[in-house]
Amino acid sequence: MDSTSVADRYLAELAVWDPIAAQALGQDPHVLVPDLSPEAFAAKEAIAREALTRLSTNDILGAALEDRLEADIALSEAGFTTRLLAPLFTPVHLVRRVIADLPRDHPARIEDNLAAVPAALAGYQDTLRASAARGHIAPRRQALLVARQSESWVDFYRDLPGGQAAATATVEFARFLTNELAPLAPSEDAVGTDLYTRTARAFLGTTIDLADTYAYGWAELRRLSAEIADVAREISPDGVDAAIAELDQSQGPAVLGWLRDRVAATTDALDGTHFDIPPATRNVECHIDATAGVMYYVPPDPQLTRPGRVYWTPDSTATWRAVTTLHHESLPGHHLQHAIAMTQPLHPWQRALCHVHGYAEGWAHYAEHLADELGLITGPAERLGLLLGRMWRAARVVIDIGLHVGPAIPAGTGFTEAETWTPAVARQFLVDVARLDPTSARFEVDRYLGWPAQALAFTTGARLWHEIRAAYHHTDLKRFHMDALRLGPMGLDPLRAALTSRS
Repeated sequence: MDSTSVADRYLAELAVWDPIAAQALGQDPHVLVPDLSPEAFAAKEAIAREALTRLSTNDILGAALEDRLEADIALSEAGFTTRLLAPLFTPVHLVRRVIADLPRDHPARIEDNLAAVPAALAGYQDTLRASAARGHIAPRRQALLVARQSESWVDFYRDLPGGQAAATATVEFARFLTNELAPLAPSEDAVGTDLYTRTARAFLGTTIDLADTYAYGWAELRRLSAEIADVAREISPDGVDAAIAELDQSQGPAVLGWLRDRVAATTDALDGTHFDIPPATRNVECHIDATAGVMYYVPPDPQLTRPGRVYWTPDSTATWRAVTTLHHESLPGHHLQHAIAMTQPLHPWQRALCHVHGYAEGWAHYAEHLADELGLITGPAERLGLLLGRMWRAARVVIDIGLHVGPAIPAGTGFTEAETWTPAVARQFLVDVARLDPTSARFEVDRYLGWPAQALAFTTGARLWHEIRAAYHHTDLKRFHMDALRLGPMGLDPLRAALTSRS
């Protein structure tokens, strides 16, 4: 079958189990809380396998679909999909996100979705039990982390009209993780080379050389460390730590107003000059999320009834540090990527369901570099924040590979005297090298341990985006960016093939 027919059928079959797929088809499901039962996971895997057998053409859509189907099946076969627990964006987080994103002017819909939360959490308990019975179980650290997070969401549910049952179910889910699953879970956090290779391939949409990537991470750390020292001297003659302390002690602007003004100014600076932003998706809202551990972005819904949103956590650092993350999450990062792709004549599956971390996070980290290249980063304070952000992402590469695969820490790096990676070494590395605060460093390491290889999507993804740009047939930067983003999300192998085949 041709790729469009396969994608049509795949999406239609998936829509029976996935509300987001139904939305992509133009439907408006009243309840958006997903089915997380073992039957739902098994059905979606079977649908993916059947679609892969039908796919016979290798145009751009076909290549993108084949890459994702193969990645989804590989993760399912490895038991990763049905055991997933981590402190960020797992099925449990999706349930809460659905409720948080529902428009508050439709109370009946909110109550009906809240009523679906107990069944969703009970279904995921059954999925995790069945997965554990097959020998696939997330490490104990992840079970306990998600249990604590779930406990922190109880008041969020309870404070909503009709939310008591959802609050009670969340308490029960946390108790299940703590009392039933955690005692069965392994204490070892590392997933090993085999599973790590699979997750890396899935997250990036390409196969990488882990040894080369590990060496590249260390090279980036050395290069960035020298740049940081140079910029810091423009702020304080006493070095990097003194420059950071001076900036942190200065009075910054009111965060939410700064966030909104910066996003609006960036939009105006980019639109029509460096990008053509579709009017339907030009707007991006900025909000505060008191429960989040990091700044994050939520794209518009498939029907474009809700704008993209950037969320800032009140515990975030000063604005000079967060400029690079702001550009990562909004423009020219995640929001711009979605703003362009969601208005293209892409297949609904690709526009709404083709999620590739190397493509998305790689672009967003590439966009941090691009923000600097296009003059959006001004003054030594913002430049120091930019470089510290890059240092953090480069540190992710060596830490993530180090924790899961186990290569030694090279001698004489100047960054740590440790010889092997442990969570404690990784946390201290982020504090000392990337200048993260201890709380953020702990959250980061927990995240790496729960999502093996996802941390590669940033620096490694950006590296691959730069390589694709260098191989592109035309030197006009706006043309490259618009051509690339109009193709829509896909693995980095299909993206490279689609852009460089035009050379």
